[in-house]
Amino acid sequence: MKLLVIDVGTSGVRAAIVEPGRGVTRSYRREVLPVSPAPGLVEFDATELATAVLAVANEAVAAANGADAVGIATQRASTIVWDRATGEPVGPGLGWQDLRTIGECLTLAGQGFRLAPNAAATKAAHLLDLADPDRIRDLCVGTVDSWVVWTLTGGRLHVTDATNAALYGMRTVDQTDWHDPILAALNISRSALPTVVDSIGTIGEATALSGAPPIAGILGDQQASLLGQGCVRPGQAKITFGTGAMLDLVLDGRPTYATQGAGGTFPIVTRAQGGERRWGLEAVMLAAGTNIEWLRDDLGIIDSAEHSHAVAASCDDSGGLAYVPALLGLGTPRWDYGARGALFGITRGSGRPEIVRAVLEGIAQRATDLVEAAEADGGIAIPTLRVDGGMSANPTFVQALADATARPVEVSPEPEATTLGAAYAAGLALGAWSGDDDIAAIWSPTTVVEPIGSFDRERWASTLERAAAWFPELSAISF
Repeated sequence: MKLLVIDVGTSGVRAAIVEPGRGVTRSYRREVLPVSPAPGLVEFDATELATAVLAVANEAVAAANGADAVGIATQRASTIVWDRATGEPVGPGLGWQDLRTIGECLTLAGQGFRLAPNAAATKAAHLLDLADPDRIRDLCVGTVDSWVVWTLTGGRLHVTDATNAALYGMRTVDQTDWHDPILAALNISRSALPTVVDSIGTIGEATALSGAPPIAGILGDQQASLLGQGCVRPGQAKITFGTGAMLDLVLDGRPTYATQGAGGTFPIVTRAQGGERRWGLEAVMLAAGTNIEWLRDDLGIIDSAEHSHAVAASCDDSGGLAYVPALLGLGTPRWDYGARGALFGITRGSGRPEIVRAVLEGIAQRATDLVEAAEADGGIAIPTLRVDGGMSANPTFVQALADATARPVEVSPEPEATTLGAAYAAGLALGAWSGDDDIAAIWSPTTVVEPIGSFDRERWASTLERAAAWFPELSAISF
């Protein structure tokens, strides 16, 4: 069986062919970069994205002489509004990182609606207000998965899956329906919204592709990574280290809190099949790999992201330096949008290796914050961590992560585990794998890194306090 996976991230589109027993056998990419017209604004061209999806998907299908099914994994909450009749977007797509609707979120909070600017809700309302203030046009509201399915089916299907729907911010607490009071506050009609479908199950044919293979799996990127790393049992968790970092933990039921736990984590639907939703929670680090980009692009003290390992490994320790990776504020457990990155303990002997090592160790310390918060909010222990993403290939960082969390770290053999997760979703729908046991049995980390050292967590807490509330007016914002 040949499974076509379309994986849409913040930097572009990947189309891959995954074959059971062989893994990823072909892979094609097309870059589609977002733009930032002003600080805090993140936009992308939805038409360019659709063109890239069709280009790489058709290339992969042609090279593989066909595909038996399609699986889709996409960045979540990034929002597009388009004309139902013409299929033309009415404005730019708004990336999940876009903060232009913070003011609207604060206004809604005063009305009793707790919506974050990184959810789709206020982004959709903003685009509708610009293109159709009187709400007389027949427009579609969707996230990237909706747009990809619309593109693949020639406009015949307007859907989103349960994992992506949870990031709309417009669903009931149990995720079974749209929340009418929120829709009324945003002036968004149900008719504009997609039908919510299972993550695993055939929903229609991708008629834009040769052979019109069925679309059989849709997952948000983090849930796809969770499944792709074989996390199917309560207590299993992964962290994906991209520009930010997301920890996702499998639970045996929905968390007891409605929107945010005491530890700053959020309930998530990990997948849905046969109308049944499975649950977990998510903890968020707003900036992870972004800090490595800062070292490379802004400071110029490393040549590439990969170079950070060699530079950091040239010293035995950070020489007392401590770095807080809060370039965009702090996420879980302390949602402080006014916190900023900070480097402490600089002496005349602090050199390039010590600074780079301190940055890697700071990201590891923040990841430990996520682990501790997830265990507290989930009421369950995380015995080992599974990791993917670009930073999972950095041995110095992974060792620091094992030491900081005081537990083994298992490194994914596929750096982009989202691709495998989307393939598993489609393959489960078609019977390529029979269930969780089959998926769990596939997992085989490329390496397991055991802790060999430790970090002073009390000192870390003190370090975080020094970086917190650098801009108090932003720190006061809560969603």
